[in-house]
Amino acid sequence: MKQRFLFGSAIALVLAAGAASGATLDDVKARGTLKCGVNSGLAGFAAPDAAGKWEGFDIAVCRALAAAVLGDAEKVEFTPTTTETRFTALASGEVDVLSRNSTWTFSRDVDLKFTFAGVNYYDGQGFMVSKDLGVTSAKELDGATVCIQTGTTTELNLADWFKTNGITYQPVPIATNAEANQQFQAGACDAYTTDASGLAASRATYENPDNWIILPEIISKEPLGPLVRQGDDQWADIVRWTLNALIAAEDYGITAANADEMATTSENPEIKRLLGTEGDLGAMFGLDKDWAKRAIQARGNYGEIFAANIGEGTPSNIARGLNAQWTDGGLIFSPPFR
Repeated sequence: MKQRFLFGSAIALVLAAGAASGATLDDVKARGTLKCGVNSGLAGFAAPDAAGKWEGFDIAVCRALAAAVLGDAEKVEFTPTTTETRFTALASGEVDVLSRNSTWTFSRDVDLKFTFAGVNYYDGQGFMVSKDLGVTSAKELDGATVCIQTGTTTELNLADWFKTNGITYQPVPIATNAEANQQFQAGACDAYTTDASGLAASRATYENPDNWIILPEIISKEPLGPLVRQGDDQWADIVRWTLNALIAAEDYGITAANADEMATTSENPEIKRLLGTEGDLGAMFGLDKDWAKRAIQARGNYGEIFAANIGEGTPSNIARGLNAQWTDGGLIFSPPFR
């Protein structure tokens, strides 16, 4: 989901006051825990399991970061955020990093003073309907009621798309994904619109998933990824290159299980640099030589994380598609570790 604005002059002051001062790494180390802002509950991406332990695709990024910085993937404090509270939580310093389905946009990068650390999921806005509605295309939704989370650019995308296609709709405003699912399944709206990944994750939690259809139209580009406050390049680099380490690890065949072995047996110079057996990349931003290896061992490489949480065979059953490695026709790749 894509929040459009922070709200009111008080939030603007928070943004100005909350710019990172360059000491986030020191704060995290002194505290002994990483504070990670996450979705309030989206199956496969961020949700507590039956035992109350947070797991998911975005959660794995937080755990990799904690492993890299603190040496322990469990040293994370998760703060659930909504579309309307997530950016305030980051700007105010309540969390050190935001790892939830948030779209990288110009205004968020420049005007709201955030730094996106990269893209961990290429997405797009879609529509879900009940089979009983009898439609197979979003262009058949003329006059439909549409559940939509408030305070997001999803609203603008929706308005633009319906106007472009010469059809009308009635918005049904909702605040959270949980509320949207409840209202949608209860028949309060004909369609639910959000990122296609979110639709797939939500449908997987329904009692009868096959009764609901994700329509083929994708009406926007949504590059999702973790973000931090502007003003602390060291911390931004740590988050960025931890994500890159997970992506590069898949590219080079490094897994959670074989990382130790590859660190000692590989003859590939880039693998050796990545895993800390050649050079000392970690020292460049205040970490030790094994930071990336620990990140990979936390929940596996990018492909392992994708497969375990949202990939084919999971309830979400999402194909890699654009999120395949560049060598497999996707958009995922890491810059060089050198």
